Amino acid sequence: MRLNFLSHGIKIRTAIWTLATVALAFVVPAAWARDCFVYFGTFTDASSHGIYVSRLDMDTGNVSSPELAAATDSPNYLAISPDGHFLFAVTRLAGNHSGSLASYSIDGKTGALRRLDIKPSGAGPCYVGDDAADHCLLTANYAGGSVKSFHLNPDGTFTDGTVIQHSGSSVNASRQAGPHPHCFVPAPGGRFALACDLGLDKVMVYKVNPADAALTPNNPPFAKIAPGSGPRHIAFSPDGKTACVISEMACTVTVFDWDGKRGKLTQRQSLSLLPPGQYKDWFTAAEIAYRPDGRFVYATVRGHNSISVLAVKRRKLSLIQNLPCGGDFPRGMGIDPSGRWLLVGNQKSKTVTVFGINARTGMLTPTGQVLDAGISVDVKFAPIAE
Repeated sequence: MRLNFLSHGIKIRTAIWTLATVALAFVVPAAWARDCFVYFGTFTDASSHGIYVSRLDMDTGNVSSPELAAATDSPNYLAISPDGHFLFAVTRLAGNHSGSLASYSIDGKTGALRRLDIKPSGAGPCYVGDDAADHCLLTANYAGGSVKSFHLNPDGTFTDGTVIQHSGSSVNASRQAGPHPHCFVPAPGGRFALACDLGLDKVMVYKVNPADAALTPNNPPFAKIAPGSGPRHIAFSPDGKTACVISEMACTVTVFDWDGKRGKLTQRQSLSLLPPGQYKDWFTAAEIAYRPDGRFVYATVRGHNSISVLAVKRRKLSLIQNLPCGGDFPRGMGIDPSGRWLLVGNQKSKTVTVFGINARTGMLTPTGQVLDAGISVDVKFAPIAE
């Protein structure tokens, strides 16, 4: 009897623990209300005019019709400050490679944007990263082959930090004849910044001085990716111990252990984002993100026009789902703070599609919502002021 009772008690405790784990995985941070703003970065043309904003009901997944929040030239990548007060965007002038970094204040009630500052970034900027301490902005200049830091002031303006020009090439003569930084992100803890360079097949590591955002190469200065892969974006796990690098040309994800004290990446795993036999050389992987609880990773693949879902176990990944993205050429995506909804910006079809995330399995189901938000190429979330 005692053994049966204990066994029954263990089962009850296990069930309670499982339910609690699932529930806790989707607790929304206190700063976020039931609704939140969703901002869409775009490429601009006659029908697409800048940064758009919607409201997401995090209970139902309903997204309001996007409205223009700020007219500007091709704000192709966005970042939101940790406090939700500022939005940052890298912009490009139509017809040439010159580009800038702009900052905006966010109206916490309406979502409207007011520009605060703008400064040159470099040729062809395609990424802006904002560190959690809110003292440093980082831009990657794809066309110019450089990265640049800026020191962020409390009022949302910023000053120039350091420009570092990358050099070298890799094995693909048409796409890797020179450097092409595609993202520049702060590492957890604020001491380092990492740049994925598609042209070099390297992830560069820099030390960051929080006082003035100055950059210096780390030792070791980089981690290598398999030749011809074309590393594009990087996502850190919520605990800061793992970094996943998505490679555009190879349609793979490479998993690294991250040593936050030394600034060192150690490769653990590499795997395809596509089901066996479905890779084509015109498919190009784009965005990667962890669900907020760290149990699943999501990635977009253009050409194949799909989203891949990967389960995390013992800091390794396994592909558990690959499904159509609901549009053409899925570039950017975002997962809301509750971890229940995933939005994908489809560049060529000029749509945003919405998916529900299963709380237990991590798998995606289309909600049927298709939004018109210009030539959408990035998705970011911001809290609404109560």
